[in-house]
Amino acid sequence: MRTYQELFRAPEFAPLLAATAAHVAALTVSGLALGTLVHDATGSPLLAALSMFGPKLAQMIGASLLLSAADRLPPRTATVGLALFFAAATTALALPGLPVWGIFAILSVQGTVGSIGGGVRYGLLTEILPADGYILGRSVHNMCAGSLQVCGYAIGGVLVNVLTPRDVLLTGAALYVVSAAVARIGLTNRPSRAKGRPSARESWRTNARLWASKPRRRVYLALWVPNGLVVGCESLFVSYAPRHAGLLFACTAVGMLAGDVLTGRFLPAPWRDRFGAPPLLLLLAAPYLIFVLHPALPVALAAVTVGAVGFSASLLLQERLLSLTPSELTGHALGLHSSGMLTMQGVAAAVAGGVAQLTSPATAMTVMAAASAAVTLALTPGLRRLAAVAERVPETTGTHRGNTGAGKDPSPAETA
Repeated sequence: MRTYQELFRAPEFAPLLAATAAHVAALTVSGLALGTLVHDATGSPLLAALSMFGPKLAQMIGASLLLSAADRLPPRTATVGLALFFAAATTALALPGLPVWGIFAILSVQGTVGSIGGGVRYGLLTEILPADGYILGRSVHNMCAGSLQVCGYAIGGVLVNVLTPRDVLLTGAALYVVSAAVARIGLTNRPSRAKGRPSARESWRTNARLWASKPRRRVYLALWVPNGLVVGCESLFVSYAPRHAGLLFACTAVGMLAGDVLTGRFLPAPWRDRFGAPPLLLLLAAPYLIFVLHPALPVALAAVTVGAVGFSASLLLQERLLSLTPSELTGHALGLHSSGMLTMQGVAAAVAGGVAQLTSPATAMTVMAAASAAVTLALTPGLRRLAAVAERVPETTGTHRGNTGAGKDPSPAETA
């Protein structure tokens, strides 16, 4: 599956994409409104960054306790339920007089429960599409998210100035309800991928199983750390340029969109295997180093746009992760990727906010970008070896290139 026409012919792909799009739009609009609301109330770069990205810190708690539900709940039921929960939580955030500690309490619960969302959605994507269509389908989801972030941050920036942040939060809650309705109407009631009841014990056991494989560990670290550190840079946009934060976020989304188009649609498979993700991860961080010079707005916009192209490295790394994962653990593996990535983003936002509090937003962005590049360089030799092994040894144990090994992990001879 290499064309968009083939992709949209797949049953249920369009409804899943539409439900995800409404969810992303709601998250984008409400996140910007919440960051503005907290910044106006406290004047703190740290709290403003944490209000937008801090809920991601709770993702790992949810991954530890709830992630087994990603494969053990019917996908449509889980998708609808999550969207309605987010609608209720966002409505609560818009209540007048809600103290800052109350905002963060709600965000913590929201982040914990939301940890299973990535596993549910993208696990379902592997069922809707054939094995060779995942990377194209995921790239379209990313492209859609990027486009909506462009519009969401631009429109959200206008709405925050025209209306009030609380009014914009209610708009986000309405969009979550739309997401729930689309999923309920457009998706069929599939059974769960794995048997048994969700439990904290099963979540821990499966997390340990996934983490026990050294190749998977390496891929997870590459998915989580460089990406998260750069998102720490993004968490300071409101503090760096309060009046132009929406524009900076929109340009970031444009870069992400371009990267997903180039990597998902036009990068040939042999190039993906040979060059892999490290060059894109370096591209992700390098442009942010210019913030040490406190660049003018046009230069800053160009830097964040170019850097965001590097986010497409996650497509290549997810493809590798799926090739190393048994089919019945697809949702859990992708959910662990999503939760770990979002947790790292929350940690990075906290660190970046703390550094900015002591120095300046520009200095903190430079520090986070340098750290991201350093981590990528440290991971590159292992990722290169993994790609070299993949070229020599056919992968038959994962979900992306066949299911003949479903139910067991790759042997050391196959993956070490």
